[in-house]
Amino acid sequence: MSARVPVTPIDAADIAAYDYETDVLVVGYGCAGAAAALDAEAAGAQVILLERQSGGGGSSALSGGEMYLGGSTPIQQACGFDDTAEDMEKFLLAALGPDADREKVGRYSRDSVAHYEWLVGHGVPFKPSLWDSPTWVPPTDDGLMWMGENAYPFHEIATPAPRGHRVTSDGFGGKVLMAVLSEAVAKTGIDVHTDTGALRLIVDGNRVVGVVARHFQQTVTYRARRGVVLTTGGFADNAEMLAQHAPQLVGLGVNSDGGDDGRGIVIAQAVGAAVKHMSAGQVGISLVPGMMVRGMIVNDVGQRFINEDVYPGLVGQAALFKHNLRVWVILDEQAYEEVPVDERWGVQPHFVAETLQELEREIGMPEGALQNTVGEYNRFAERAEDPYFHKSARWLRPLRPPFAAIDVRRGMAPPEYGDGGTSGGGAEVFTIGGLRTSVDGHVLDLDGEQIPGLFAAGRATSGLHSWGYISGTSLGDGTFFGRRAGAAAAGG
Repeated sequence: MSARVPVTPIDAADIAAYDYETDVLVVGYGCAGAAAALDAEAAGAQVILLERQSGGGGSSALSGGEMYLGGSTPIQQACGFDDTAEDMEKFLLAALGPDADREKVGRYSRDSVAHYEWLVGHGVPFKPSLWDSPTWVPPTDDGLMWMGENAYPFHEIATPAPRGHRVTSDGFGGKVLMAVLSEAVAKTGIDVHTDTGALRLIVDGNRVVGVVARHFQQTVTYRARRGVVLTTGGFADNAEMLAQHAPQLVGLGVNSDGGDDGRGIVIAQAVGAAVKHMSAGQVGISLVPGMMVRGMIVNDVGQRFINEDVYPGLVGQAALFKHNLRVWVILDEQAYEEVPVDERWGVQPHFVAETLQELEREIGMPEGALQNTVGEYNRFAERAEDPYFHKSARWLRPLRPPFAAIDVRRGMAPPEYGDGGTSGGGAEVFTIGGLRTSVDGHVLDLDGEQIPGLFAAGRATSGLHSWGYISGTSLGDGTFFGRRAGAAAAGG
């Protein structure tokens, strides 16, 4: 976003004539925009969908393709799991908190099976098979995976069930999801205007009635008779906004299509919109979960700080926000060899040593740091116990020489995130804060009141989350609340 392009709204009285008119105008053609357009059109509205790139997809198309769904979906049942909306809600409130949006989490959980049916009804494929070990993205086409529901402390909060529904694909599922949703859009009367980026909102009094956009070098105006829906993504590609709101994310690799510039957020702020949790971000740390869970992760003074079998995104957040990514995966030869080659993503140890004392010197840790940590770990692992962090007994055994260390700042980018390469110092991030919205996608002002005519969904909003994150709660949140925002906008 350029500072030279104003964000202040334009008075409708200053628009002599509109280039286009519609009932609902959706801005942004990722998963949230596609879902909003489909359900607005299904509600009887005329819809125009704007996309500033030359085609739909956005960051959604680059994702691993996980959808967080539960409450006993057909996929869960086929894999032998009975789940409830209540357990799903309890887990999400704990994992996405503190201050996760209770109303949104409750609605999302209760309507999860119905949302699964909506996705499948539009042709989104899910395979009824389970991937049963920690990973970013399974190397198979299995359609169900754990997202840390069976790890401490979550298994004590809610009955565990795997809820990571992965769109069937021979690679990343996000491209399949967007291909299916785009095909569904193409079968409707929705008009898609590509190479068209929103610049400013148009207001009539306190009501949003349209958008000023740019199509190549031409300024175009759109009137929305019922509502404008912003599904423009987050702001991880905007260095100025990151520095202002989320400085710990500055300088890291970005998980996006390059267009998460926050424009939709700031043009909404310009008409009085409130924002929420703008400092929050998801951190895709550069490690292989299968290696970490068989060993341990420690900070730069050799201390463990989390149970290694938890969802790896939560490990990444703890590593960045509490330890500035100065963390190491410590493992032994058996742990490394137990991870199949196709799950290693090319990662090799940075240091190998016959003794922990040697490994400490190689890393530059205080003398005795790793010796004490591994000694305590091994003492309890002999009894399949972890009183410090409560890692599951499934992954507990004493670590034996030779030992190895992996510096996450020099590792690969998690395969869920982008193209597998990063220049961002060991992690790829995206923002999870944004516009404050109601459960129906109404954008709220600083008084908590709805801004007439303005709706939003997806990463442009705060959504389900506060500071926590679980894979599948971007595509799931975006499509679910995109649908609600589109339907609400169609109702005027």
